[in-house]
Amino acid sequence: MKKKELQDRYIQLFGVLVLVLALVRCAFPGVSVTQTRQAEVVELNDSALKVLTYPTEHFHRIYSVANYLQAFPDTNDLQLTAARKWGIAPVMNREDAEARKNELVYMAASPYYNVDKLKQSIPYLVPRAAILLEDIGRAYFDSLQMKGIPLHRFLVSSVLRTKNDVAKLRNINGNATENSCHLYGTTFDIAYNKYFTVEDPYGLPRRKVQNDSLKWVLSEVLRDMREQGRCYIKYEVKQGCFHLTVR
Repeated sequence: MKKKELQDRYIQLFGVLVLVLALVRCAFPGVSVTQTRQAEVVELNDSALKVLTYPTEHFHRIYSVANYLQAFPDTNDLQLTAARKWGIAPVMNREDAEARKNELVYMAASPYYNVDKLKQSIPYLVPRAAILLEDIGRAYFDSLQMKGIPLHRFLVSSVLRTKNDVAKLRNINGNATENSCHLYGTTFDIAYNKYFTVEDPYGLPRRKVQNDSLKWVLSEVLRDMREQGRCYIKYEVKQGCFHLTVR
């Protein structure tokens, strides 16, 4: 076979190959994409095929806050002012709370957070505070996704307290204040060292995440909420929680 005929056939075969690859790519646009890397540049250089790749997902970094005590310094007196402004009149006991449900919202059923087994409080908040808590949960999920971290729920450890609850708590904890912000339905505590993995719907294993990393992300979300003027926050070292009151 003549040299020219060989060249013509080579060109034809090359054209057919390119056409087939183009059709495959159109029919299956994801065929060239893996979960984390994508072929971006293909160069033909001295008969060597070079494929340059780079990650297709760019997750945000975790920054946390520089200092928890400085970032969340809002005192009980400051929070008490807001609690009295936005809250209900303090309830005496569980029976009184039941009679006041037209002023309160049940908050223990949410996909964004878990509620602890409450012993010294009951799972009710004024609507303004319930919305704040739900927004924190949503923002926390969004932030975890943006940072490439498996979804986790945080734990709400204390909510509305009756006067009887406060009296019992003071017998156990001498540092507990008699005029607690929790009396007004405006205040809740979020534990900073307890989190719950959201299981994969298909049963796939989730990678483990350190509590510190989850706390850092949560602190960023809470800092943003505080800077937006939506709440006051006190970092409670001994109680192991963020103490929040709606504004």
